[in-house]
Amino acid sequence: MGRGRPSPWGDSVASKAQAAFRRATLLRQPTGTAHVMTSTVSTVAGLNEMLAQQKTAFVAAGPVGAEERRARIQAVIDLLVKHHEPLVAAMEADFGNRPKGFSLMNDVLGSLTSLKHARDHLEAWMQSEKRQPFTPYDHFGGEAWVMYQPKGSVGIIGTWNAPLFTLLSPLAYVLAAGNRAILKPSEITPRTAAAVAEAFAGLIDPAIVGVVTGGPDIGEAFSRQPFDHLVFTGSTAIGREVMRNAAENLVPVTLELGGKSPTIVARSADLATAAFRIAAAKASNGGQLCVNPDVIYAPREQLEDFVGALKSAYASLFPTVAGNADVVAVVNARHLARVEAYVDEAAAAGARVETTPAPTPADPEDRRRPLRIVIDPPRSCRIMQEEIFGPAVVVLPYEDIDAVIADINARPRPLALYYFGEDAAEQQRVLEHTLSGGVTINEAMFHAAMQDAPFGGVGASGMGHYHGREGFIEFSHVRTVFKAPAYDPRREWGTLPPYPEHFLAAMQSQVTP
Repeated sequence: MGRGRPSPWGDSVASKAQAAFRRATLLRQPTGTAHVMTSTVSTVAGLNEMLAQQKTAFVAAGPVGAEERRARIQAVIDLLVKHHEPLVAAMEADFGNRPKGFSLMNDVLGSLTSLKHARDHLEAWMQSEKRQPFTPYDHFGGEAWVMYQPKGSVGIIGTWNAPLFTLLSPLAYVLAAGNRAILKPSEITPRTAAAVAEAFAGLIDPAIVGVVTGGPDIGEAFSRQPFDHLVFTGSTAIGREVMRNAAENLVPVTLELGGKSPTIVARSADLATAAFRIAAAKASNGGQLCVNPDVIYAPREQLEDFVGALKSAYASLFPTVAGNADVVAVVNARHLARVEAYVDEAAAAGARVETTPAPTPADPEDRRRPLRIVIDPPRSCRIMQEEIFGPAVVVLPYEDIDAVIADINARPRPLALYYFGEDAAEQQRVLEHTLSGGVTINEAMFHAAMQDAPFGGVGASGMGHYHGREGFIEFSHVRTVFKAPAYDPRREWGTLPPYPEHFLAAMQSQVTP
């Protein structure tokens, strides 16, 4: 998670002091805007006022240089470093149990990595790119270039499973592109939402980054606002509603959704290694991650060996579950009941269900659960149709890889796809004959941690992306500029009215294959 190049603030005491001064003054009250007393609101009226202020401030400020963009990102970094302990405590309380180390790794350090990557690379991304003018103007001194301009104010709707990361990771690239932003934390993790609001209150001017808290009614109103871009992380069903609402104002959207991320265990895979790495992925956040392995395809003749290896690997991570401080609980009773219902329905339909580690009596208020491995359930079961998002996984036996590819392609496009194996030709066949948001080979979920490559979905798993230069471009207006030369040959060449008699023939002569 190291930085890609030396700090843009420089090494001198003077430059560091200047940077600190900018963060302490510029971000609190930008020139030409009326100061709002708080960076957070919880009403639709307050949201309307905050967005209006941002739009006014954006126009008044004009171009946003690299130094100011870095200052804005650094202010968020400083805020996160200062408030990481109450934010982590809030996440632990919201989940019922979420190891503080995991929240630091996943949400705090994950966000810091995005913010620092954007801070350290934005100046190179900002540079206009020269493009080749068309003939004949290129011969007469014509010039052309593409410039990257901020869009304005970007709305970011986060989700509960990574309640900090899904706000601040896209924010890094929104700010790198020179935009302002309003954050809407998930109401399913209300303590974290309150901690985010408190962290931003008084530290960063709401004309640059504001926070809106509230329930589904606020979320609905948020998605209907005339933002200049909207980012949503969540379910596919809600993503459709967000896109429909955004369309009322023709707001472009970045949707980070999910899906039943397929995991292929090839015959050439080392079963023990594959099982352990899949188990580690399923153990992460209690299986409550949008890129979590959801459906595992295992060779039929190796099915029992794989299931046994998966059970052993998971149990090696969590020898017990009840009361285990390392296990992330299901976020609330409603989501726990949903996952339990998926498993119970599959079992009632004849699917075999294996549990690891062996279940023990637990406090009914404890939402930590062992991993349920649902083997070859009927396709009509909800666990085969819906994203699981919890401590359960489906294992399907297969005969040949083409059948696996066909089954994957018959489903909505997933956010992630995983392939375990050493057969290079088969690996390439899977890559070329499937579509997913991203792919990790011989591991799970690692592609989503790439800061120098885009993260996003396709089809039902979303659209658009953030991370890396592609994330910067996502939140920029890519503007083409053509500068004409002094000499204009069109009249001389007969391509302006009144057209000469040879004009039609001249045009027809250029219609060539």
